[in-house]
Amino acid sequence: MSADSHVSVLLAEAVAALAIKPAGVYVDATFGRGGHSRSILDVLGPAGRLIALDRDPAAIAAGASLSDPRFTLVHAAFSEFDAVLDRFGIEQVDGVLLDIGVSSPQLNTPERGMSFRFDAPLDMRMDTTQGETAAEFLARASQSELERVIRDYGEERFAHAIAKALVAARGERGISRTGQLATLVAQVVRTREPGQHPATRSFQALRIHVNRELEELSLTLPRAVERLAPGGRLAVICFHSLEDRIVKRFLRDAANPPQPPKGVPVRVVDLPQPVVKLIGKALFPSAAEVAANPRCRSAVLRVAQKLGPVAGSSQDAVGRKDAAAPRPGKSGVAGRRGAGGE
Repeated sequence: MSADSHVSVLLAEAVAALAIKPAGVYVDATFGRGGHSRSILDVLGPAGRLIALDRDPAAIAAGASLSDPRFTLVHAAFSEFDAVLDRFGIEQVDGVLLDIGVSSPQLNTPERGMSFRFDAPLDMRMDTTQGETAAEFLARASQSELERVIRDYGEERFAHAIAKALVAARGERGISRTGQLATLVAQVVRTREPGQHPATRSFQALRIHVNRELEELSLTLPRAVERLAPGGRLAVICFHSLEDRIVKRFLRDAANPPQPPKGVPVRVVDLPQPVVKLIGKALFPSAAEVAANPRCRSAVLRVAQKLGPVAGSSQDAVGRKDAAAPRPGKSGVAGRRGAGGE
């Protein structure tokens, strides 16, 4: 597999889950190498529109070859979802796709510093134009902060020992390369699941921290649901339990909002109402897909549909933002507005 190769996971399932309308407006919030976007465009009609986002400059460069008047690609994190739609005067969309996690090109390109398979600069940033690298974080973080990141984001039971070793090592020679980090962690972690490198969890934890991956996801989910037109679909693909836990809980609460304890007097109109309904059960890659692409083995797709009266495609909202009714949470109008690897 070349450094720039990427196989879109659950491709047919994710596109089908969006229930695409020919004249609808859709967002592929994680463009990657465009597999999902190309499949969405195959289904869209001439009046449809697709906005794609990615914060990786390499993904934006790869997307330059996708020339289609219905398609727009923007260099932005998916937490900038609202700002991007506002820029194009789009009030509501008919579907949003999120394919969370790291891509094969990012893992397979040594200079990105995301894999222990190569000795390279310890970068790990998805957006290489801004932000702190993993090496810079390791150089300045306290032992307690390192332990928290490795424990919480890597679910690593040896987090304390690894953090202690990292602090000792950086005082002697610094930690600036993936090879150094992998070797150091392997010296601390003596036992690991068969077939798993001792540094797997630590690399995952540092990547998640550097890119604020879980925060980005938590910020984006409610924004995506808010911008969906009634009947619009949200489809989210996750690759590890930390991501999927956030998605599962968010969708559960949006579909079945917490109710007041029994016996507490409350008017029916004050009760929190469901915002979405869950569509089917979680979907997983088939055995054939896993055999062809082992990295997809942990993927899970969850789908929800926005509740409310369906008044046709949201295409009419494009370019008419000023004429649209104010969105909840703006202009003083009350409303709800919440916030993979190797």
